[in-house]
Amino acid sequence: MQATMTQPQARGRRGQRSNFKGIGRAVKYLTNYKRQAALPYIFLVIATLSQLAVPRMIRNVLDAVTSGYIADQMLQALDKIPAQFLGAALPKILEALKYPATLTVEQLKIQLGADLNGAPQALTVALVSIIVFAALRGVFSFLQAFWAEKNSQTVAYDLRNDLYAKIQNLSFSYHDKNQTGQLMIRATDDVEKVRLFIGQGLLQLVGAVILLSGTVIILFSSNASLAWTAMPILPVAIVLFGVFASLAQPMFAKVQQKLSALNTVLQENLAGIKVIKAFTREKEQQTKFRTAADATMEQAIAVNRLFTFLFPLVFMIANLGQAAILYVGGKQIIVGTLTLGAWQEFSMYLMYLFFPIMMFGMIVTQMGQAAASADRIFEILDAKSDIVDKPNAIKLPQVNGDVKFDNVTFRYFGGGDPVLKNVTFEAKPGESIALLGATGSGKTTIINMLPRFYDPSEGSITIDGHDLRDITLDSLRSQIGIVLQETTLFSGSIRDNIAFGKPDATLEEIQAAAKAAAAHDFILSFPEGYDTHVGERGTTLSGGQKQRVAIARALLLNPRILILDDSTSSVDLTTEAQIQAALDTLMKGRTSFVIAQRISTVINADKILVLEKGEVVAQGKHADLMENEPIYAEIYNSQLLPESQASQVVGEVTL
Repeated sequence: MQATMTQPQARGRRGQRSNFKGIGRAVKYLTNYKRQAALPYIFLVIATLSQLAVPRMIRNVLDAVTSGYIADQMLQALDKIPAQFLGAALPKILEALKYPATLTVEQLKIQLGADLNGAPQALTVALVSIIVFAALRGVFSFLQAFWAEKNSQTVAYDLRNDLYAKIQNLSFSYHDKNQTGQLMIRATDDVEKVRLFIGQGLLQLVGAVILLSGTVIILFSSNASLAWTAMPILPVAIVLFGVFASLAQPMFAKVQQKLSALNTVLQENLAGIKVIKAFTREKEQQTKFRTAADATMEQAIAVNRLFTFLFPLVFMIANLGQAAILYVGGKQIIVGTLTLGAWQEFSMYLMYLFFPIMMFGMIVTQMGQAAASADRIFEILDAKSDIVDKPNAIKLPQVNGDVKFDNVTFRYFGGGDPVLKNVTFEAKPGESIALLGATGSGKTTIINMLPRFYDPSEGSITIDGHDLRDITLDSLRSQIGIVLQETTLFSGSIRDNIAFGKPDATLEEIQAAAKAAAAHDFILSFPEGYDTHVGERGTTLSGGQKQRVAIARALLLNPRILILDDSTSSVDLTTEAQIQAALDTLMKGRTSFVIAQRISTVINADKILVLEKGEVVAQGKHADLMENEPIYAEIYNSQLLPESQASQVVGEVTL
């Protein structure tokens, strides 16, 4: 099974529109926190209900002021109207004031006096209610925002940890096909976009739905005719946002792809800054970065162009709805079927109707970005590793070191020309196996298959009779010490780097490993000794020093199987001789696999494998190969004379 999609599959997927399953899976991370996850939504409901109550209180304020003013003016008018005319005008006055038609003049005056006297109290109650609801909304809005942010940060924390763990567990074949910058942007920027939607966009979406639903219910309950006037804008806006969401999501995915490409260029340039400066390629690399930055900017502008068209269109629809409401509501006020307070209440609820619609624009933007990023995150989390433990894998017992390659053939990514072809050999416990051959002959591939970084396409590899595919990876790799050709050290002290595979090692054990790797003396030459800080990728150490620290790191594990991938390539002849003498002693009793470019370093090996184009063309001891294998003799003779001359020069300089 392949670790990732093939390129045509990837292109096909990028061309498809997202079904938002990725963002749904990301939101499900909230279920890990149960009650905590529900808190912001509980607070949101309380805050929204408090918000919905305010327009009704404002209506009460206006109605109290209006009724008090009208009552005062009517009382003054009644006193001025002659008694003989008042009786005839009374029915029309009662109708205008919407009082019962059975009231007498005295009863009317009593009612107007009650309205006038009750207005200040009604005004006070309404104003206090407004303050209370505003305070409730403020408190619960704060609590809602706080818990939403906390929940989103915990989800981002979980996603990043899951991503890191997954990337750590994916096989080498996956990393061979994916750039470091691409993986980095998914664990940082993509996770952040998902976090923002969960912490803000999702809450805004739920809040908008609650506010919209509550507003629609109140509008219909207070004035159905006005409500029906406003309703046509809702389906139009919803359809409009749905169409734009489907168009925007693939565009956001392309933005993230361009950003990943930009990040890859940046990462490669920072990692290779010395090479760039050494070859004076700064301008060319700046052009390369600028090209990637331009592509990112152009894609981002394309997305913004879409939304600069969306928002004016939505505002236009909202304004048309507002105009219709003004016309219908104005007519009702003129004919007296709508009070000023009721009109103000309806106008405010109308704003609550338009406000969620406007919010959908921002929500669609965040959701589109989050959906594209979530899909990219779950592409990694769903990736299948080529190298995994079988369900019934056993723990490898303490090994003796009997290693067999039986007719092993290997192809990268499961296809193409084989890198190894029918490789067969056996390493007895305690033997040292040397691998010789030109670059690309398959030496490194063989040693990468021993710790099961890759599995054979055909054939099998066994240790003490156990097929590597039948044992657990941890039990296998914990018994193999490796010094790779490309030395990798981590930020921290030299002591930490040597103890990387055995963090609980004592200083004495660390020093013993360093002495065996000829590293002890140069470590003590530093003012801080073993506590000396190592820069990023070991930049504060020379190539030879890094190599010896890496050898000490492998030797500290006291492995039964030792792999040395050209581990003396970065040291001078004198240091190489010191390391080789230590390794000759340490390799005794261990099954060792050694790759070396200089043939003099492997002459004493128990078995030498000569590889050419992925095949073992000769194997045996040095003396036998010299006598019976012309290819080996040619390699030996081509290297021996220059190395002998170099050794002589070193000896003369020393003398």
